[in-house]
Amino acid sequence: MEKVNVIEKFSLFTNYWSSKIVGELNGQHVKFVKFKGDFIRHLHENEDELFFVIKGKFKMQFRGEREVEIGENEFLIVPKGVEHRSSAEDEAHVIVFEPTAAVNTGNINNELTVRILKYL
Repeated sequence: MEKVNVIEKFSLFTNYWSSKIVGELNGQHVKFVKFKGDFIRHLHENEDELFFVIKGKFKMQFRGEREVEIGENEFLIVPKGVEHRSSAEDEAHVIVFEPTAAVNTGNINNELTVRILKYL
C-alpha cells in the first residue's frame, strides 16, 4: 500500500500509446497512457474501459461519426462491444481502468498491440 504521485509517474515515460500499469484492484489494471495522434479503431468484446483525463484532452470517435471530447478532470466509459478510436492533437495524459485480461488494441492485432505490459 503506497501512494502514487500521478505527475511523477507520468514523467517517467515519453512514448505514446504504450500503457504502463501503476496498480491493480478487483481484477482491474490502473494504467497510465500518453495519447498523441490517432490510435486504431477497435473494440473489446468482453471488457468495459474507463478513460480519465489528467492533462490535456482527446477525442473518442465512435462508428457513425459520433465523437466525444474528453478534457481534464473528465472521464468516459466505453462499454464492451462498442467500436472506438482515441485521437489527440496534443499530448494527453490519461488513466485507463480496464480488466487485467484486456489487450490495448482489443480485437485488432498490429504493431500497437502490447500483450506484456510494464509496471511503473
